[in-house]
Amino acid sequence: MNWNGKEVETYLKEKKYIDTAIIPLLPLGFGEDMKTSAAQGEFISLLAMHLEHQFKGRLMLFPSFTYLKTEEEGSAEKRLQEWRSSMIDSGFQYVFFLTSDSDWRFASDELERSLMWLPSIPLDNMDEKYKHSIMEDQVKQLLNVIVKKWQSEG
Repeated sequence: MNWNGKEVETYLKEKKYIDTAIIPLLPLGFGEDMKTSAAQGEFISLLAMHLEHQFKGRLMLFPSFTYLKTEEEGSAEKRLQEWRSSMIDSGFQYVFFLTSDSDWRFASDELERSLMWLPSIPLDNMDEKYKHSIMEDQVKQLLNVIVKKWQSEG
């Protein structure tokens, strides 16, 4: 389910079946980091869209968590922990964060359990059909991780 009025309305009626939240983590960098940040954002956003399509009716794709690459150390992590806590408090049993930013690989243990890091694949010069084929391959890898979490904690 996507974050829009119609699908949120459906979520509110069927929330006992929708127990998983997906939040893309998008870095915002300027100067030398700008192109890398944009490429990571494009990759993770497209991946999240494909993942939502695969699990429609079981998970909610939330708006991206955007943060500055230059934020004070720990600031973005603290805000992200607040997001995670709010989602769990509102009934989501599973919360997953998708990122290509390697800085998140050193997050706290609490966040690390929810974090799915994938190296970004450059998409800027890729044909649309091939782009979606690559995304489907990436989603297959994530499917295994998510299903294992559901089975081990469910």
